[in-house]
Amino acid sequence: MKISSILLVASLGAVSAFGLPFTASNNNAVKSFRGQNAMPAKAAVMRDGLALNAESAAVAGGAVAPSSSTSKALSSRGGGMGGIDIPLMLYFLFWYVGNYYYNITNKLALKAAGGSAGFPMTISALQLAVGAVYGIFLWLAPDARAKPTVTFDDIIKMLPVAFCFMGAHSASVFALSAGAVSFGQIVKAAEPAFAAVLSQFVYNKPVSKAKWLCLPVIIGGVILASVKELDFAVSALISACIANLFAAFKGNENKKLMETEGLKDRMGSVGNQFALTTILGFLMSIPLVLWREGSKLGQFVEMFKTNPVISTNLIASGLWFYGYNELATMTLKKTGAVTQSVANTAKRVIVIVGVAIVLGESLDPMKLLGCAIGIGGVFVYSIIDQLLAKKNA
Repeated sequence: MKISSILLVASLGAVSAFGLPFTASNNNAVKSFRGQNAMPAKAAVMRDGLALNAESAAVAGGAVAPSSSTSKALSSRGGGMGGIDIPLMLYFLFWYVGNYYYNITNKLALKAAGGSAGFPMTISALQLAVGAVYGIFLWLAPDARAKPTVTFDDIIKMLPVAFCFMGAHSASVFALSAGAVSFGQIVKAAEPAFAAVLSQFVYNKPVSKAKWLCLPVIIGGVILASVKELDFAVSALISACIANLFAAFKGNENKKLMETEGLKDRMGSVGNQFALTTILGFLMSIPLVLWREGSKLGQFVEMFKTNPVISTNLIASGLWFYGYNELATMTLKKTGAVTQSVANTAKRVIVIVGVAIVLGESLDPMKLLGCAIGIGGVFVYSIIDQLLAKKNA
């Protein structure tokens, strides 16, 4: 407990310490946050992601040459040691640590509150509330983070992204309350299948044949992992798929949003973008909480007051979630596509195996095989176009 508390403080400190303002050099790198699955300008600790781009991110073990934007960051922050981008390494470290501890604290809070039959929507909303409070704190604290100067029209344009963000998070939390964390993460790894369908048929952005051929592998891996899943629940499978759908929508809507003229300058940083999205997402989650669990909120309040397992892990999971999503976004903006893909693949493996061991979840060989096939398919999906482009060059 002491170690996790120290890491949480360090992660949130990292989020507050490193700024990543929008610049011309990274305009094209702006990605959505995923629940699915994505982290902003100050380092920290979540995915689920948030969107496809955040979910298809990853680290190449520190062996990647710094990009031009990374070099500029080094010269301005003095973070280089022998050609190593220290801030970037910290982003990766706290992104992984944050995602790992978020999944653990989130599951502990959900189990203590009654699982899927308890208060998953209330817990998911309060996690966003914790993140919203922390984001506002950074705006108010001296020299922490400059406030955004967005207009009312900007806020209106952000609503679709915020709604998808809220939907992805709520559905993900419910999935993790209904089944094993490892199983939920395996299903969520299939997000590229949803993103491909939406891109092709809703947003008129064709997906290459090579990527389409990767989808059966991804889906097959998820099915294989489900066969021997001891904690299998249809509700967990359906909820994780809904989370994937929201995350895929969010990724596309975020790209449209960031095309708004002058919006990047008015937001000021990736951290501000995520903070605003979190605040709006929390406000949108309130009606869902009242609809699903409003009649028993008094019971939850009493449990929160008397059960430290719920209160402590709820607050911690909210901070981990906010922090790791900020860091994921920051990492995505400082690395290339292949590096992102490797890093995100490694992150999923660490979370699935590590959390399963800590929480005592099943790790049947068939489940691990399905996990390997599914996540491997996601990795190939994310880099296949670049590989073929190099081969044909």
